[in-house]
Amino acid sequence: MRKEKRAADVVLLIVAILFSILFLFPLLFSFISAFKTNGEILSDPLALPNGLYFDSFKFLIYETGFPRAALNSAILTVSATVLQVAIIPMAAYGIARNPNKWTNLLYLFFLSGMMIPFQVYMIPLFRQLQSMGLYGHLGGPIVLYISGSVSFGVLLYTSFLKSIPRDIEEAAEIDGCSKVGIYWRIIFPLMGPVTASMVVLNGLGVWNDFLMPMLVLPSNKPQTIMVEIYKFVGEFYTRWDMIFAGTIIAVIPIIIVFLFLQKYFIKGISSGAMKG
Repeated sequence: MRKEKRAADVVLLIVAILFSILFLFPLLFSFISAFKTNGEILSDPLALPNGLYFDSFKFLIYETGFPRAALNSAILTVSATVLQVAIIPMAAYGIARNPNKWTNLLYLFFLSGMMIPFQVYMIPLFRQLQSMGLYGHLGGPIVLYISGSVSFGVLLYTSFLKSIPRDIEEAAEIDGCSKVGIYWRIIFPLMGPVTASMVVLNGLGVWNDFLMPMLVLPSNKPQTIMVEIYKFVGEFYTRWDMIFAGTIIAVIPIIIVFLFLQKYFIKGISSGAMKG
């Protein structure tokens, strides 16, 4: 039995290593290519650079709208994520703590949003943004990101709230704490792990989003970091050195945030899955 278990562990370890190499290779390839000239990338993509070539980074920072695009991406990501965390947990708390016919119907209504493809309501959505005066402004994508994350957020938070006993709220209510105080002082801090999961998942989605800023924001101005990277893709000529340099700059904030929130992210996802 021990030999069989050890053999199974070895096989699992080998599989894990192979998958790690498979997923890390694109990142490593991008990192190496970011310090190569466009000619070196085109002549031998897999070769190591002859030297550290930093001109791509300098050109992006000083000669293009990339810094403004990165700022726009940061504004969109922070604003949308903060508002998502402020609004969605309250909706989930109301549904989880007041189970009745209407809240169950509202819950199903939110979940139904996950079943409708974005392409189905894309054109009416953009027309609505135009009528609201949000088309062509950063406020447009922020509103769309918040509304688009409600379905998954309500599902995640409602599942997690099932693991929080009501006794805590009843004790606080006996001590004279109001409903608002119970939520913000007791319940919301307890939802830290699932909030970290929301920050990582939705923040990553907003930061990496390409389609929404491409369609909503004006094309004659810097848009977001992903759209600016795409501008170096031409019909007859592509600046791969700029693309890889921009990709590395875009990946660094994601890695930093994930490293800080990794523990809470895994805990929040696992808790929501088990309690759902």
